[in-house]
Amino acid sequence: MSEIPADLVKQLREMTGAPMMDCKRALQESAGDLEAAKQLLREWGVAQASKRAGRGTTEGVVLARVDDSRGTLVAIGSETEPVANNDEFRAFAQRVLEVVDEEGPDAVPSLEEERTELIAKIGENIAVRGAARFESANGEAIAAYVHPPANKIGVLVKAEGSSEAARRLAMHIAFAAPRYGTRDEVPEEEIARERSVFEKLPEVESKSEQTRPKIVEGMLGKRFFAETVLAEQAWIHEPKKTVAQALEEEGLKVIDFERYALAE
Repeated sequence: MSEIPADLVKQLREMTGAPMMDCKRALQESAGDLEAAKQLLREWGVAQASKRAGRGTTEGVVLARVDDSRGTLVAIGSETEPVANNDEFRAFAQRVLEVVDEEGPDAVPSLEEERTELIAKIGENIAVRGAARFESANGEAIAAYVHPPANKIGVLVKAEGSSEAARRLAMHIAFAAPRYGTRDEVPEEEIARERSVFEKLPEVESKSEQTRPKIVEGMLGKRFFAETVLAEQAWIHEPKKTVAQALEEEGLKVIDFERYALAE
């Protein structure tokens, strides 16, 4: 391999941000051609991104932005906590938030080259784990909550009512992790699977055939719907109430919500 001047390696490093040794190797393989070396670095970055794609990204950061007319929530995952605090990673996460806020979630693929280059620089998998944007109309409220200090769980809510009540709801959703808004949204096949599990429990099978259906329905309500359905969960701000009861008192009607949790 030909000897590459240090100033040329430095120039490529400043142009791409890639590690010095990678810059030197790319210049050696491209016979000192800067543009060809830049292309090699991109190709290596894609290869590294593909190799790391299957690695978990349970660290990272969730970011939110809310103004008068819309709210945006993004979750950017990394493999380790140090990378989650890396300045370049944080800058990329902020960039994702800005792009989604301006153009919507469908714009995330436009950031793929930046994501790939960052993976090549940092050396571990980075993934856009989620991106959502809600827009308000007719006085609808939009609120967000990102749980501090780790900022790895975040919620975006769109509702009819006050923004303060919507934020309290976002805090509840962050904590309670509902999968559905109401019982009507739960797929029948999922309910059937849960019912089948409860029917086989010894405490149910030991009862008479006449009482088993009622016992199973009670279990579905307390052990399944009350955990997975937002309206039926215990309101974290006042656990003696259900969310449905609390929202009726608050005058809040849920239109949509999104929740991201990097560790889940």
